[in-house]
Amino acid sequence: MRGPKTIRAGAIAAIVALAAIAPARAACEVKFGALGPLSGPAAQWGLAVKGAAEFVAAEENAAGGLQVGQEKCRVTVTAFDAKYNAEGAAAGANYFVSQGVRFVIGPVGSPEMTGVKPIAARNNLLVMGDSFAKNAIGPQWPLVFHSGPGPSGWAPSIVDVAKQTYGIKSVVIVAPNDQGGTDIASVDAEAYRRHGVEPAEEYYQRGTSNFAAIAARIIARNPDAVDTASSPPGDAGVIVKQLRQAGYKGVLGRLGGSGTEEIARVAGGMDVLQNFYWYENVVVDERLKALGERYRQLVGAERPENTLFYPFVAATRMVTKAIAKAGTATDTKAVAAALRTLPVDDPDFGQGLWIGQDFYGINQELSFPFGIGLIVDGKPRPIAKHEAATGK
Repeated sequence: MRGPKTIRAGAIAAIVALAAIAPARAACEVKFGALGPLSGPAAQWGLAVKGAAEFVAAEENAAGGLQVGQEKCRVTVTAFDAKYNAEGAAAGANYFVSQGVRFVIGPVGSPEMTGVKPIAARNNLLVMGDSFAKNAIGPQWPLVFHSGPGPSGWAPSIVDVAKQTYGIKSVVIVAPNDQGGTDIASVDAEAYRRHGVEPAEEYYQRGTSNFAAIAARIIARNPDAVDTASSPPGDAGVIVKQLRQAGYKGVLGRLGGSGTEEIARVAGGMDVLQNFYWYENVVVDERLKALGERYRQLVGAERPENTLFYPFVAATRMVTKAIAKAGTATDTKAVAAALRTLPVDDPDFGQGLWIGQDFYGINQELSFPFGIGLIVDGKPRPIAKHEAATGK
């Protein structure tokens, strides 16, 4: 087995594509690019994307390769550290083009999606990303797909549960002051408003490491809840820690990306979170635990910690099925057309839906059942499984 090398924006070096358990003397190659933050406070998300792409490649190769027309093709993965910014994602997309990569798994963040979409459009790259930006996908980008719903799909359901559980009537939403924060915070705010919870928004410069001033402003407002929205898990952990250190006793929430375990670790433990509600990409049942074991067997390492790994596995599998159905590893328009016609069905995740028309103007957003997490008085409750968001 070979291991992949990660290419960092601004420091492009030699690339070794992953050939996990490759079929002997495969006559052709299907190249995937894994794009996301592999360093910094959002690294958990990018590592989840990278791990998902590598795992699906290993699955295909262990089965003899991906069927493309009359050939069985080896699947390889090139990972690129987009650093959670537009420049890094653009550098990654350009590098993929230079290496003949046609299919991009990721990116995760809205700044990254902003950087990758123009290059993908010019070069006909098929992208399966996970940005929560209001314009993450759309009719103007027919080759860009969404691995899972943004907060427009699931935030209202979680706000409803949080209000019933904790009795909250006001919330401050904290997020970075770029599109990766403002788009999500505004959608979250509307979900709170519709359920009778008065929202306020507080933004910070990405890269901030000391949130004491923001914590002081939040405490002065005396909100019932503070929601860290789409702040990277590392940032959210520091925000929570400094809020508690400053004396905040209220409820905490997270209507953004997954990462509760990392937030708790940085903040100082589940006892620090105390009362906390969040969106979880999936409910990890026995099937998904078994998937983690298969990852260990095929890739030779522990699966990525962040649960974003799971939906990206399902999304990457959808792309490989579309390649097989289209019978081409080069014509991404044909693969996209095939992808749109595939039923959303996965052996580990079950059945889902294609959604997105109402919010984005295009049905290119995958939706599987998701989870709602609660910690009440320091005691975590089992993740509650919610049906797939319909986008309406």
